[in-house]
Amino acid sequence: MPASSSFSSADSLSTYLSEINQHPLLTQQEEQSLSRLYRQGDLAAGHQLVTCNLRFVVKVAYEYRSYGLKMSDLIQEANIGLMKAVQKFDPDKGIRLISYAVWWIRAYIQNYILRSWSLVKLGTTQAQRRLFFSLSRTRRELEKLGAGDASLVNAEEIARKLNVKASEVREMEQRMGGRDLSLDAPMGEDGDATHLDFVESQAASQADEVADRQQADLTRALVQQALMRLDPRERFIIEQRVMSDSEMTLSELGDHFGFSRERARQLEIRAKDKLKAELAALMSEAGLDQVELAA
Repeated sequence: MPASSSFSSADSLSTYLSEINQHPLLTQQEEQSLSRLYRQGDLAAGHQLVTCNLRFVVKVAYEYRSYGLKMSDLIQEANIGLMKAVQKFDPDKGIRLISYAVWWIRAYIQNYILRSWSLVKLGTTQAQRRLFFSLSRTRRELEKLGAGDASLVNAEEIARKLNVKASEVREMEQRMGGRDLSLDAPMGEDGDATHLDFVESQAASQADEVADRQQADLTRALVQQALMRLDPRERFIIEQRVMSDSEMTLSELGDHFGFSRERARQLEIRAKDKLKAELAALMSEAGLDQVELAA
């Protein structure tokens, strides 16, 4: 179904409202007849159902104008909801189209508000969605009862009114109040600094990087010293089985020295234990943490 009921941001809202009011309202019999034609594939009938109900869409969209979004955008989303309702509408249920469509219209508007409110997802559960859209309205109602004094309305009163926990009200108020802010937004009167300038870096400091590099160099030197304390065969085993990027298999090691795979495994264990002992002594003397050799 063509979305000719929408309007561009360049069009004025008043002109749009004037145009949609030119479409006549439909009787229930006309709605049912057009709906049946549309269900049979008549797109023109579906288009007429949409255009003749656009004024009701605007009325529902105006209920959400307090959320600070462009009215034209709210109406656009609401129009999509109306078109979805026309696609799903069953004329044999005996109800008016707009009575059915209002659920779809509100759903599309509310989804748009939640998407636009923050990059951090809000209203992830149905209960949170209800609280999000009931909170402001309930606060206004309670303010009227309190002679317009907002300071008299607290989270406990709102929670009792909505039958939720006060902690849930406070959490939603905090989330609704924490609107997204660009890190590039200027700060202060002169605007020379931005919020990004005050974000702490998660990277290691230059001093830490230098210290880590020095410790790594010292550790490598101690490993080489410990390795030199092994006999040539033990040193060869460690170099080929622990320190090489393409390590020898035990079978290859056995073939190299002329003994069995099992004997190669035993010698490897012995060489590792000896290296660990020598390295532990050197590390302790240098006051460094112990190094774990690969198993």
